[in-house]
Amino acid sequence: MNHILLVGAGGALGSVLRYLVGLWMLQRAGPAFPWGTLFVNVTGSFLIGFLAEFIMHKMGASPEMRVFLITGVLGGYTTFSAFSLDAIALLEHGQTMSGLAYIVASVGLSMLAVFAGLALMRAMV
Repeated sequence: MNHILLVGAGGALGSVLRYLVGLWMLQRAGPAFPWGTLFVNVTGSFLIGFLAEFIMHKMGASPEMRVFLITGVLGGYTTFSAFSLDAIALLEHGQTMSGLAYIVASVGLSMLAVFAGLALMRAMV
């Protein structure tokens, strides 16, 4: 039961962060392209790589810390379902090149961000 509460608390925090980052990006970049979702997924991917390496291999953190940060906070922060909806919306509105660019950028940059997070933490210790 304790893990469920940790996931819920972390998820609430991550979801609020995602919402605030989305608003921030919308104010800066406008609504023509889903920059907020892309930014959240890439930064979340970096953080999950960084924190997974840190928590599991450097810090020796408790399972509770891992559940709270990775499953909860980052699970609430990143949003694959929103990415999918944004991509389909671009494609359905005839913005084929933007839709395809968004898909490639989201997947490619998120994978690179996980790799960068892992590499940075490994280099730090």
